[in-house]
Amino acid sequence: MRRRSVLAAAGAATLAAPVLGATQAVAAPVVSGASGGRCLEIRGIDISSLPKNEDHGAVYRTADGRREDPIRLMAQAGVTHARLKVWVNPADGYNNKAHILPLARRLKRAGVGIWIDFHYSDSWADPAHQTKPAAWADLDVAGLTRAVYDHTADVLGALKRQGTPAQLVQIGNELNGGLIWPEGNWEHFDTMTAFLKAGLSAAKDTTPRVRTILHLANGGDNGLYRWWFDNMLAYGVDFDVIGLSYYPFWHGPIANAAANMADITARYGKPCVIAETAYPFTLESEDDVNDILNDSSQLTEGFPATPEGQAAWLRAVADLAAGVPDGQGLGYCYWEGLWTYRAGSGWDPTDPSSGNAWENLALFDFQDRALPGLRTLGRYRS
Repeated sequence: MRRRSVLAAAGAATLAAPVLGATQAVAAPVVSGASGGRCLEIRGIDISSLPKNEDHGAVYRTADGRREDPIRLMAQAGVTHARLKVWVNPADGYNNKAHILPLARRLKRAGVGIWIDFHYSDSWADPAHQTKPAAWADLDVAGLTRAVYDHTADVLGALKRQGTPAQLVQIGNELNGGLIWPEGNWEHFDTMTAFLKAGLSAAKDTTPRVRTILHLANGGDNGLYRWWFDNMLAYGVDFDVIGLSYYPFWHGPIANAAANMADITARYGKPCVIAETAYPFTLESEDDVNDILNDSSQLTEGFPATPEGQAAWLRAVADLAAGVPDGQGLGYCYWEGLWTYRAGSGWDPTDPSSGNAWENLALFDFQDRALPGLRTLGRYRS
């Protein structure tokens, strides 16, 4: 995820592409009460910002103010997985293999599973940004395909060799419009799927038991998901799990997401996971950067921007995943729950002064104390 522009393009593919944003008509299941008491296998947090945050002085505290290792706090709360994004050659040197390997060792010691998220870029990849890594700029399609395989195998192989193999791996991030543009964009499904197959093969070659995820944004848009995954099947792409980003302030009512998840798990015979979600605990900002969520008009009815409202949203998303028919909802992941404000740990890897526009959606407050949502995420549906 990057904050946030949505791919507005539409056009021809092997199967006709809808305008991205159109929603297929599907009857929405009732979320409330539909999920019974089912537990969730995946109750995760994306913690990609943690090494950079800690290097810039971030500390994390229990709800009563006692300083503690944030990964220990996650484990004690019941969090099952940590999601770590991977860039190729980021300008600030973070979110790469050198930082992921020690972080993975910390996670294993705490008993938290590892979920790797390959962006195949030097910076943010999302529906509107899939910029080719600078080191790959002069490669042809065959060279890019090999680079995807080698990069994926290098990171996952290193994790396995140190005894911290990934349990989950995303081959690409929010792939609505493809990856590694322009060669792998949505107008070139043959090339896009060649890149995806290379990454998927590298994942299974290095870590045979890993579960592979293909991930789109706009989790309430069934037309998008049918178009995109129909093309994946038409090109013979073999993967394990469908990943969705679902933020209520961008992606529509929860009923739309419920309908989409019910439809795609039945249509493709694969489970799904909500790979990203979040909600603010306040509309205030700790730094001088205007936060993405800063106005009451952006909130979802019934979920105020309070610690209690944030925790209530986490329960709603857990129920959404648990309510997918036939137990096909594996769980969900909270995006960047540890990204508290610290000067120098900002959005732009090329600009240390870029600031944090997300700190009011973290799972720690402006005094670095764990919010109720952390325990809700870990223990509810456990």
